[in-house]
Amino acid sequence: MGRVRRVWRRSLQLQVVTSTLVISVIVVVVLGAFLSDQINNSVIEGRQQSAASDASADRLRIADALTREQDDQAKPADAKNVPANPLDEVMDAIIGTGGDGSKTRYEVLILNRAEPGQSRASGKVTPRDVPPALQQMLRRQAEKFIDRPQRSTQPIRFAGEAQPTQTLVIGAMVNLSDGYEVYHFFPISDEEQMLSNVRLAIVVVGFGLVLLLAAIAYLVTRQVVSPVRLARQAAERLAAGKLDERLKVRGEDDLARLATSFNEMAVNLALKIHQLEELSQVQRQFVSDVSHELRTPLTTVRMAADLLYDAREDFDPMASRSAELMQAQLERFESMLADLLEISRYDAGAADLDLDSVDVRDVVLRAIADSEALAERHSTRFELRLPNEPCLAEIDNRRVERILRNLLFNAIEHGEGRDIVVTVGADRDAVAVAVRDHGIGLKGGEENLVFDRFWRADPSRARTIGGTGLGLAISREDASLHGGWLQAWGQPGEGSQFRLTLPRRAGVDLKGSPLSLVPPEIEMRRTWRGHQMTPVLLPAVGDGGGHDVD
Repeated sequence: MGRVRRVWRRSLQLQVVTSTLVISVIVVVVLGAFLSDQINNSVIEGRQQSAASDASADRLRIADALTREQDDQAKPADAKNVPANPLDEVMDAIIGTGGDGSKTRYEVLILNRAEPGQSRASGKVTPRDVPPALQQMLRRQAEKFIDRPQRSTQPIRFAGEAQPTQTLVIGAMVNLSDGYEVYHFFPISDEEQMLSNVRLAIVVVGFGLVLLLAAIAYLVTRQVVSPVRLARQAAERLAAGKLDERLKVRGEDDLARLATSFNEMAVNLALKIHQLEELSQVQRQFVSDVSHELRTPLTTVRMAADLLYDAREDFDPMASRSAELMQAQLERFESMLADLLEISRYDAGAADLDLDSVDVRDVVLRAIADSEALAERHSTRFELRLPNEPCLAEIDNRRVERILRNLLFNAIEHGEGRDIVVTVGADRDAVAVAVRDHGIGLKGGEENLVFDRFWRADPSRARTIGGTGLGLAISREDASLHGGWLQAWGQPGEGSQFRLTLPRRAGVDLKGSPLSLVPPEIEMRRTWRGHQMTPVLLPAVGDGGGHDVD
């Protein structure tokens, strides 16, 4: 079912053809049922009207024959001319034994309840063939002196026949005083067969019409979907980097104009990408060249600055202070130059990992040891939360230690002299380190901006530890190179927390982190705020009463 669902969702042609097929089936079924019902009603109703007309004419002839028979019986015995029975004559005329010799298409039964010997029947019809319900209905009408004809349609198996025949039976009373019942049996098997053939023809034609509509929908959608599918494939190849991909333009219709627009877009996109690649290459080359070219003069300046710095005690106070400032700025300049070289390696895609299985706890301790001197100058203390068990992971020790130092320096600079909490966590697939400060925090939307190059939350605020503005950007690149995450959380006045998550095995995709990005105390505070306080009545001491408290 999943495979079918994917095919359905990905194939526009299948959706259009299926929708057309379903709608066509519904329309054909509705129209077929309507036509079949109309034809059925027309044929059956016509047959019933014709049968009712024949039955009415026969009843008149039978009533006239019964009247003549009564008149003959009322005459004196010597006045009777022919012993023939008028009822037999009319039966012969009805069933077609005289005249042209043609036979009727129905059978007649004249039933006399008082004198069964006076009953007459044509063909193979017997009194047992009369539907009991129809007979009871006529007799109830006779008790009320009603001679309205009644009809019934049902299968009847006549004498000598193996299969029953669908028959329309019309019954009526003739001469109520004498109790004559006349039943006409009209076989409608021919009409039923004709209706069956009509229904079969409607089904066959409807099925063929549905297939024809489906084929038409397939051909029409193919004319539209095929160019769209080619455009989609070309767009995928274009997105994969094949910038020379183009569509064939055929005709001047909307699809041809779409192909033309796509080709123009591909040309412009390839041109822009080529320009950006050249610009990026020039930029990377410029940064790399400048960084390398600056090393030689920087080394010379550094040597001179070291000599001046070592001899600063022999200078006057202003010159001594200038030597100290020059030394500090040279150190910052060297750090910035090293960071620019590192960034250029990432931009050029030349950065690689030197992996080794190490205990992350040891890496954290070394990073904290490198940061203690700076923390003491800012009156900041570290609070460590390390697990008891080893947290082994395949990492580049140098790069991860650099990430942690950058996070610790950032926490010291923005922590307002408050304690910094460093937490290490691990599970089966990943290890994580969280650095939490209680300083100025981050505003909404700044969680990602902090990793941009040279970004500062407050541009007017000077850097207190001489950072280059590239530390967090390099840290995120180092984390991404490991296949890990470096994420930030912060709130104004609540401080911030940075979380580094790395896979235990290199090349394994991360699915989660052992540590929460939001500090536990903030999460607990949110949970308590989400609960609604309910007043509870507690008894007061001494008076047996009570008071409401939250």
